[in-house]
Amino acid sequence: MDKMTTPWKCLAVVALASLSGLTKASEDKLTLEDCHLDGISQQVECGKLQVPENYQYPTGDQLTINFAVLPAIDRNQNKEPIMFLAGGPGQAAVSLAGGLYQAFNEVRKTRDIILVDQRGTGKSHPLQCEDDLELDPYTYMPEAYTAANVKSCIDKLEGDLSQFNSENAIRDFDAVRAALGHEKIAIYGGSYGTRAGLVYMRLFPESLSAVVLDSVGPIEVPIGLFGKSSERSFNMLIENCQQDTSCQQAYPNLRQQFNQLIAQLEKQPVTIDIAHPTLGSKTEFLVSRAKFLSTIFTMLYGMETRSLVPLVIDQAAKGNFSPLAGVIASAGMGEMYVGLTLNIVCNEDIPKVTPSMFTEDANNSFNGNLSHFAWNTACPVWPQYRPSEDFYQPVTTDVATLIISGDLDPVTPPSNGEYSNKTLPNSKHIIMKDSSHTPGVSACAIKMIAEFLDKKNPNDLDESCLADIPKESFMLGLNGGA
Repeated sequence: MDKMTTPWKCLAVVALASLSGLTKASEDKLTLEDCHLDGISQQVECGKLQVPENYQYPTGDQLTINFAVLPAIDRNQNKEPIMFLAGGPGQAAVSLAGGLYQAFNEVRKTRDIILVDQRGTGKSHPLQCEDDLELDPYTYMPEAYTAANVKSCIDKLEGDLSQFNSENAIRDFDAVRAALGHEKIAIYGGSYGTRAGLVYMRLFPESLSAVVLDSVGPIEVPIGLFGKSSERSFNMLIENCQQDTSCQQAYPNLRQQFNQLIAQLEKQPVTIDIAHPTLGSKTEFLVSRAKFLSTIFTMLYGMETRSLVPLVIDQAAKGNFSPLAGVIASAGMGEMYVGLTLNIVCNEDIPKVTPSMFTEDANNSFNGNLSHFAWNTACPVWPQYRPSEDFYQPVTTDVATLIISGDLDPVTPPSNGEYSNKTLPNSKHIIMKDSSHTPGVSACAIKMIAEFLDKKNPNDLDESCLADIPKESFMLGLNGGA
């Protein structure tokens, strides 16, 4: 459920010096060494662990699971580590190390942070559609995605795809925990990572000391129905702009401009000549209704990009698509292992979506059924597997859980968090105002998370910083200003 630009993307310790608790079998399968990761000047630890591709056949084909440990600033306090569960599905956790190293600094003062590339991502037997890496975001049109593209992707993927599922991913994560010698760990899951976290809570509750679920994708809500939630997020942006005097004066007819522009692009896509952002040469920039809406949808994920939405709409309505091109160029195509994305969503989520659910979700004033396009194209031809019988049952584990939602989130609205808050007996749901997707990495949330990990009581936290979150603001013109 993390932001991406192609259609399926519209759709994100205790010291390791003591390893005496490892069994001989674990030692044989574990490698750990000092290393450097992008965005981190200090030395960290990188490891690999051999795990069964199919846990029912532990001596069969093996996968190499890649992970990293960001050491605590003070390891002498011997606090249990926290494991980061990445989003998507399809995001590689280790590739996020540089940003997490900074964002989780308050937590990292006394706790190691474990990052594991989920099977199918990063350096853990990646399931990547090679053609996706070669797409030019300027000329690529989302509606050009076909079943033939999907079949081409499938043909290039190696391994038993039925084993690249959420439950096996959690078995890998817990194997890493055990191999590192930790009796218990805390976990943080963001976006799809919350779904993974809930599965972890069901399969291995005894391994967990505390859980943070940031922007929840509950078991009960299928991933992929983003029409209504994105409409809600977009409407809140329009309303916030109109309630801000400066924004209202700069963009007095924003909704009308948006509706008219979408209607025009539906009739006739636009082609303009611009300088390619990486090559520098003149190139064609193609804009269709689907491409424009996909970009605006992606911009709703973060507060910084949301601030640009009125400007992008206003300028495009006036015939200037350069701001839109700039947003697309800065976002790139995103690092997402689309093979895993489709493998999980097409098997664990879309089969639970009825035709009436698709129809209801498509009945919105923002992007209609656009968020369904990738699933409707890919899932009918994707290889099938069936999750375990209890996969779809609500999780009721009694582990201390802090649930965080952003009130402006376009894909995991606060109502999602309420599903889990109702079924988890030891949880607290905090809704952060003027915040969008995965606000748990903000300075305010990180302080609460650090306190929660120490107290293991979600109902005894200092939430005063929530009142200091600034109101949503907007760029007022091409020369800046907010």
